Amino acid sequence: MMRENARPLVQISVCWDETADQSLGLPSYETEGAAGADLRANLPDVPVVLAPFGRALVSTGLRMQIPQGYEVQIRPRSGLALKNGITLANSPGTIDSDYRGVVGVIMLNTTETAFEVTHGMRIAQMVVAPVVQAHFSITTSLSNSARGAGGFGSTGST
Repeated sequence: MMRENARPLVQISVCWDETADQSLGLPSYETEGAAGADLRANLPDVPVVLAPFGRALVSTGLRMQIPQGYEVQIRPRSGLALKNGITLANSPGTIDSDYRGVVGVIMLNTTETAFEVTHGMRIAQMVVAPVVQAHFSITTSLSNSARGAGGFGSTGST
């Protein structure tokens, strides 16, 4: 499937959880050049309050079928992080192609002030990405490289 700007599209089939508010609509790209589609909190009954330094799983109400060979990455929204100190506990989160459950977002409050996640709030963005699987094999040695076994910070501070 192709769009007018000739970028290929990957088909993601989506269905709603039984209790979800379907009026929120599907994930959407807010601009033509957006890499991530916004996900919304689907909390029709009660908002979620993130305690200071707390975290919670927030439902999107969506389940999806991702084609084999792809994943969906769940990433924080920069505006929530900058303005409110809200990020995601496992970023990026990965939704595998064989997962069929409700998509949840693990939100994390990095501040000393409680934060309320309300119904319909844009809470994260999802990026569809190709996946390459590897074959792992045991060897007795590895080739040398300029970095070698240097760990964190070994390449310098600038």
